[in-house]
Amino acid sequence: MVPEPGRGQPAPFEKGPEHERIEAVPDPKAHVIADVFKVINDPFVGKLAAFRVYQGTVRRDTQLFVDDGRKPFKVGHLFKFKGKDHVEIERAIPGDIAAVAKVDELHFDAILHDSHDEDHIHLAPLDFPKPMFGLAVEATRKGQEQKLAASLHKLAEEDPCFVVEHETETNETVIRGLSDLHLRINLERLQERHGVEVESRPPRIAYRETVSGKAEGHHRHKKQTGGAGQFGEVFLRIEPLPRGSGFEFVDEVKGGTIPGQFLPAVEKGVRQVLQGGALAGYPMQDIRVIVYDGKHHPVDSKEVAFVAAGKKAFLDAVGKARPQVLEPIVDLEVAAPEQNMGDISGGLAAKRARINGTDATKGHEIVVKAQVPLSELEGYAAELKSVTAGRGRYSLDFSHYEPVPAQVQQKLVEAYKPHHEED
Repeated sequence: MVPEPGRGQPAPFEKGPEHERIEAVPDPKAHVIADVFKVINDPFVGKLAAFRVYQGTVRRDTQLFVDDGRKPFKVGHLFKFKGKDHVEIERAIPGDIAAVAKVDELHFDAILHDSHDEDHIHLAPLDFPKPMFGLAVEATRKGQEQKLAASLHKLAEEDPCFVVEHETETNETVIRGLSDLHLRINLERLQERHGVEVESRPPRIAYRETVSGKAEGHHRHKKQTGGAGQFGEVFLRIEPLPRGSGFEFVDEVKGGTIPGQFLPAVEKGVRQVLQGGALAGYPMQDIRVIVYDGKHHPVDSKEVAFVAAGKKAFLDAVGKARPQVLEPIVDLEVAAPEQNMGDISGGLAAKRARINGTDATKGHEIVVKAQVPLSELEGYAAELKSVTAGRGRYSLDFSHYEPVPAQVQQKLVEAYKPHHEED
């Protein structure tokens, strides 16, 4: 709750990197300090930013800075809210709520001031709940992708608990909110205000692939088409790296069996497999590739030949190195009434969770800490709501990757085969 300036409580502002709390003085003659607490993207008025004045007086034609920006904007029109109407006013003094329109740089939490002396003032951190519920969305009609992205950005400007992410691994646009209802309301706004219809589904899980053993691979690429042909031969070894290490490419070629100018082509072929996967179509990680031998032809050897040879040699080695699919594991904290402890623990155990401990908190609540595969948490918000009569809540953060169980890996591989065969 925002404290009232001038009633013995400091305004919720901090100054400088040391986070020194400051008190705004409700003096109309002092420098202006105001904060933007709401952004509205009105289809007729445009972007409307509502702010509260804590100090100083804001008038039409006032020059205001945004946060630590060097260039001010001019208040052309100043409004106050009167129901659904926006009434133009001459000034806003401490305690007033006013609004300005069509200033693109304004955002939620922005600090407005009229002097560089206040550049380092910012709003004290606000403790918003973390948006846990996610949906992947895409435009129903082709050609609306750009409009969808812009419209989602406008909705996210208005609501600090509505987040839009682009998942590069799965190539999905994912919206996150506090509940299914929260997201559905925003999707209705998306259609009514911006005219964009979307299809939604649960987000894909960002699986990974790796290998669990060492192996060697070899491929000779040879192609003759009447004129100059293509020739490249690659011998390589692969071995697993510690989890989270990424990828290493090592050149151990001796005697120029693969000329130096073709080694980047070999790496390019390997990276094509790393990106597209070799087992179930997911990116690969935590692998060291060592190229140690090969052959070339003085006329027929080309970059394209060594790209193909590197790719096929790497696939050959991966097939022998006990490939694995990895799944993301998250740290989960569930807070709920203590009488629901048994139901929550049992439900998590059925989701392949490892419970790390429980803590008692005030108000007869318990907090359960566990590590759970992300794939098992689809629909968990509704499940927790049902078990706790709406009193439970949870948060999660990414922890690490682990190999999936054999039966899960088999399903993922079988689901990938038809697409792979089509390609």
